[in-house]
Amino acid sequence: MSIQPVREYFAARSMENRILEFDVSSATVELAAKALQCDPARIAKSLTFLLNDEAVMIVAAGDARIHNAKYKALFGVKARMLTPEQVLDMTGHAVGGVCPFALNAGVRVYLDESLKRFETVFPACGSANSAIELTIPELEKYAAPLGWVDVCRLPDS
Repeated sequence: MSIQPVREYFAARSMENRILEFDVSSATVELAAKALQCDPARIAKSLTFLLNDEAVMIVAAGDARIHNAKYKALFGVKARMLTPEQVLDMTGHAVGGVCPFALNAGVRVYLDESLKRFETVFPACGSANSAIELTIPELEKYAAPLGWVDVCRLPDS
């Protein structure tokens, strides 16, 4: 995993100084929340799926889970997550540091409605020990999603 492409991505936007790096792992929602000392729900996790031989990334709140019926209704197929090897090959990031920045060409990024509950969220930055705090408008700008989707469910729903 390399933070370098993401660092360059944000440097081109004068934002590299906002990248946070930790001495501990932030490879899972729980570990990231612990490293950041925040609610796990505020971790913006990047879930990757295979759709017609293409990678689809859904960036969702840390406490959200894919709702299979909603996913199928939107995309027309059952949600099928990429293998760790496919994640690296298709997105350019390895599991634990997957993020919607500095992606390989062709990855379709969507933001899930579950994120809209927060003023700021923390997506990873390409490594298993990094993150960046972004407002929702900043996430929209820098992740360059194709749009907002509602394909997740929260713990109480």
